Amino acid sequence: MAAFGLYTHIQSNRRRSIALLIGLFFLVYVLVFAGALLAEALSVPNAPLDYLVQAGFHDLWIAAPVATLGTILWVLIAYKFHQRMIDAVTGAHQVTRAEEPRLYNLLENLCISRGITMPSLRIADDDALNAFATGLNEKQYSITVTRGLIGALNDAEMEAVLGHELTHIRNGDVRMLVIAVVIAGVISFFGEMVFRLFFQSARFGGLGGRRSNNDRKGGGAAIAIVIAIVLIVVAWLLSIVIRFALSRRREFLADAGAVELTKNPDAMITALRKIENRGELATANSSVMEMCVDNPRQGFSDIFATHPSVDARVAALVKFAGGHDPGPIALEPSADPTPAETPPADADSFLHPQQREGASGPWGDAPQPSSQDGGPWGPRQP
Repeated sequence: MAAFGLYTHIQSNRRRSIALLIGLFFLVYVLVFAGALLAEALSVPNAPLDYLVQAGFHDLWIAAPVATLGTILWVLIAYKFHQRMIDAVTGAHQVTRAEEPRLYNLLENLCISRGITMPSLRIADDDALNAFATGLNEKQYSITVTRGLIGALNDAEMEAVLGHELTHIRNGDVRMLVIAVVIAGVISFFGEMVFRLFFQSARFGGLGGRRSNNDRKGGGAAIAIVIAIVLIVVAWLLSIVIRFALSRRREFLADAGAVELTKNPDAMITALRKIENRGELATANSSVMEMCVDNPRQGFSDIFATHPSVDARVAALVKFAGGHDPGPIALEPSADPTPAETPPADADSFLHPQQREGASGPWGDAPQPSSQDGGPWGPRQP
């Protein structure tokens, strides 16, 4: 298993981030071209395919500046407001040391031990057991922990989870995943817009739009429509594949980073076992769940799962970090009795056991005091 904070891994993540940004613009232009091809096919249904493709590229050239500005605006909005959007979805809010001294001190001690700039700390009022990190730079980095996780984990386990999220921040995983989510958002927006325009044009304009001198050559509209739809689907699938590819391997590295920070592989293992299948955030969408310690949402036959299984992660920690697997952990309900469960008190409950009627001990019945018997050892001497 790779060590925490490997320089090569960090550099690789930075290169991937740049590639993602380039891919963002490329996929947007692919969608714009697909939309232009659809529009031309609907407007000139009898034109040949080569004419429609050339017209689509011409439309792309005209629309490219608008698409570029729109994409940049989208990225800037995500850069500035993504944390507020996530907080709105999860119901999280920032906390201070005074509000959460235990959690704040654990995070601060980890950051001090490695000279890491401390991210802000947030709490999501959710009974699920999970945590995630967000942000695109040191001023924005934040770690969010659910109320359920705070109540279920002890200090060592909570420290391991915080170390896991700090590793994501240190290795650049958080920045990459936020960019990937932005890509998916742009692709979804443009793809939906193109499909809406296509169906509206087909409904109101049919396939009988403007004509051209190429009509007599006939025959390319149907093929152009198929090509455009394929391009849209491929672009959407690529954005999904990027998000899945970024999620799996980084979880193994973050687990290893937590062990390197805390020197306690067993704490990371027991934390994962407690979180296992208990991390579903009720209000979170798939993009937020991909950022979490564990994402219990599984795809068809695990092909589209964004996280490796807890069993696989625990096995890696046992093999490479020397941890011990306790197996699945059943969390016990709170030991504090509710008022309805508290037995009512009676007068005898305040008496010494030997003063209660019929009291007995492990060696038989306790002697009972009487008017003639001054105590358990015989009559008092006058």
